[in-house]
Amino acid sequence: MSPQPRTGGPPRLADRLLERFCDPYTLEEMQGDLHEEFQYQVRRVGERQARWRYWRDVLGFLKLRARQSFTRKKQQNTYPTTPLISPDMLRNYLKIALRNLVKHKTYSAINIAGLATGMAVAMLIGLWIWDELSFNTYHKNYDRIAQVWQHQTSNGEVFTGKAIPFPLGKELQTKYGSSFQYVVMSSWEGEHFLSLGEKKITKEGSFMDVDAPRMLTLHMLKGSYDGLKEPNSILLSETTAQALFGDREPLNQLIKIDNKMDVRVTGVYEDVPHNAQYGKVKFIAPWELYVASEKWIQRARDNSHWGDNSFQLFVQIADNTDYESVNKRILNAKLNNVPANEKKFKAAIVLNPMRDWRLRSNWENGVKTGGMIDYVWLFGFIGLFVLLLACINFMNLSTARSEKRAKEVGIRKAVGSVRGQLVNQFFSESFLVVFFAFGLALLLVLLVLPWFNQVADKRITMLWTNPLFWTFGLGFTLFTGFVAGSYPALYLSSFQPVKVLKGTFRAGRFAAVPRKVLVVVQFTVSLALIIGTIIIYNQIQYSKNRPIGYNRDGLLMIEMKSPEFYGKFDLLRTELKNAGVIQELAESSSPITDVWSNSGGFHWQGKDPNLDTDFGTVWVTHEFGKTVGWQFKEGRDFSREFTSDSSAIVLNEAAVKFMNIKNPVGTVIRWGSGENMTEYKIIGVIKDMLMSSPYEPVKQTIYLMSYHNVNWINMKLNPAKSANECLTTIEAAFKKHIPTAPFDYKFADEEFGKKFAHEERIGKLATFFAGLAIFISCLGLFGLASFVAEQRTKEIGIRKVLGASVLNLWSLLSKDFVILVIIAFVIATPTAWYFMSHWLDQYEYRSEISWWIFVASGIGTLVVTLLTVSFQSIKAALINPVKSLRSE
Repeated sequence: MSPQPRTGGPPRLADRLLERFCDPYTLEEMQGDLHEEFQYQVRRVGERQARWRYWRDVLGFLKLRARQSFTRKKQQNTYPTTPLISPDMLRNYLKIALRNLVKHKTYSAINIAGLATGMAVAMLIGLWIWDELSFNTYHKNYDRIAQVWQHQTSNGEVFTGKAIPFPLGKELQTKYGSSFQYVVMSSWEGEHFLSLGEKKITKEGSFMDVDAPRMLTLHMLKGSYDGLKEPNSILLSETTAQALFGDREPLNQLIKIDNKMDVRVTGVYEDVPHNAQYGKVKFIAPWELYVASEKWIQRARDNSHWGDNSFQLFVQIADNTDYESVNKRILNAKLNNVPANEKKFKAAIVLNPMRDWRLRSNWENGVKTGGMIDYVWLFGFIGLFVLLLACINFMNLSTARSEKRAKEVGIRKAVGSVRGQLVNQFFSESFLVVFFAFGLALLLVLLVLPWFNQVADKRITMLWTNPLFWTFGLGFTLFTGFVAGSYPALYLSSFQPVKVLKGTFRAGRFAAVPRKVLVVVQFTVSLALIIGTIIIYNQIQYSKNRPIGYNRDGLLMIEMKSPEFYGKFDLLRTELKNAGVIQELAESSSPITDVWSNSGGFHWQGKDPNLDTDFGTVWVTHEFGKTVGWQFKEGRDFSREFTSDSSAIVLNEAAVKFMNIKNPVGTVIRWGSGENMTEYKIIGVIKDMLMSSPYEPVKQTIYLMSYHNVNWINMKLNPAKSANECLTTIEAAFKKHIPTAPFDYKFADEEFGKKFAHEERIGKLATFFAGLAIFISCLGLFGLASFVAEQRTKEIGIRKVLGASVLNLWSLLSKDFVILVIIAFVIATPTAWYFMSHWLDQYEYRSEISWWIFVASGIGTLVVTLLTVSFQSIKAALINPVKSLRSE
């Protein structure tokens, strides 16, 4: 007998194709014949030719199968078919869907509640995004209005800011006027008090050029756009006019601004909505009045101080141009005019469009890097994910009940239903659930909206009269219904009627895989949200607990808004100290929680000639240190015992580090140039006082003595007395000595707390959404656990009869879900770490991402999962096995 040739067997891919498309009843016979033929051909023509011939035979068979299938379909199509969608069919779909909902009340309730919660979250986020994206669109020409910003290079780094020098406005009007329709100089928005006789109210206002009302397209209710042409005029918002005059006619009435500027009301405009830059500005006064009110501004105007960046400038570009071409033209508008010694700062002028003020105003080294738009994207993704979680619940519960609905599918197919009709039936059920969920979601949004507005600091309302809202709502509902119903419809309608009716249908061990994948997706999203929320909270707490270098407890600040405040320092200090309500009182040029002034032009021995100096400068009176409780590293505080302290300065640690001097105390610093140069002696170094952003390093700051360049009164309340008693006494003293000014005070700790408002809002919203994500996930888990317990009733009964304890059964039913949560934890941990690391990168002073955040999130989610699953597991384990076995 000749030896058999060794072969590698028929091509495996050809065999797989055969197994995929061949009828299972004839596959074995067909494959056996082909294999025998293959072995024969190997002996006859060799293995290579045999493999080619095997492929040829398999493809020939598949071609024959395709032709037969086509012929059968063609024959079937000669018979009349029932339309997939018709009024009668639609009515039938809905009737059956409604019956199914009523029949399975628990699952229906879980589905509707989960979807409604997800849709409500998506709606809230949608309204929040709408409010952000529509910011400033109140102004008709918002896409052509811009604020003038400038880049300046110092010590190799580019700084971008919106403060510009006074002469730049005139420069743009005279040399580049053809590029602009309006050029409007403006003061910074700030609080001022308006007085009408004895009535005084404090409102935020601004001083602007005469074209401001026209540029901002204010809706004038009284007066006209020309209301600012008179130097002593004022335009009031509707609510401000109402607060001052009530029902009386406000036009042509005389009022005072800060008790020093007499103005006549020349116009009343409709309140600018809250989602606009000028929503908080309640009055506009003429720019010329502002210039006339302060000598330093007049000096900046008369002497063309290009280095004094203390003003704002707004423009509306002409209709026949665009931002790109205008930016190219005005790029060097400042650089061409500054003195030679300031050209090293490479000042570059750039327009920041109004449409970007809210969403894209962050700059880094001269490049725009984003802003609020990052949070719009973030919350958009969160809303989408939360909605996806709700849809996953629907898919999971629908497919989990597949075996129960398999007979229904089989019978429907056996009596003539085509797959399209079954798909429509399941989609009808999905859309019916989504329709109910949408109604419930609207109700939830209405109930939650007041709280949501408070947390988000918004005034969002439901857009009932906006057709876009309903169009979007309809599209949103259809989209959700389609996403939620797609998988169940396609999966359930694919059952083969023969197998189902013969009872041989089984979902198979892999049928639960998609369901488990969806559960993992749910918990991955939920865990990532929880981890992100904890990291945001951690960052806020880290910044709040940062050493601030002073004691803000009982620290009171009062802005000196009118001339009456000046010259009363000694009087107030003596009276309030004698009354025992304050420990100390001092004045300063900036509030304790901010630095209003920055200056350059400092020189000292050993200074690097290439080093550009930029110090925060704060003017203070003698007792400032005692009032705020700053802490000295070396040297001493300002003292009335030393008359030379009028030319003394105190530095913070950041300034010493910036100057790179080893023995700062006693060092002389020269400020200015030529005849204007002044020498100051360093008498002390304090620990860094955190006066600006708590998320940034403390800026190098110089504290100088002055009783003239001051704007704020600072007081340290006596802790031995109640705050109410102190405030009552202080208010009485102020009304006695400054009777014409309102007593408006601020606590330093409250003002410091406001610096975290934005992050806290983001944190609260993230917590809210993360909580709802967990709720939705657990709702789905509750339904799945219920189903699994019901499905395994017989197994549980048998195990109990054989001696399994409740703990054994609880462990049996819970372990699958625990494994899914662990897998989700493994995926969510690196994902959340990656994105939150990038989020933290925006803060120079930031917390570390600790390992315990991930562990705590994982354990917390695991506990919530076990609590959710345990209810159904223990309930199933406690059932009397006799009943469960009898029922089977």
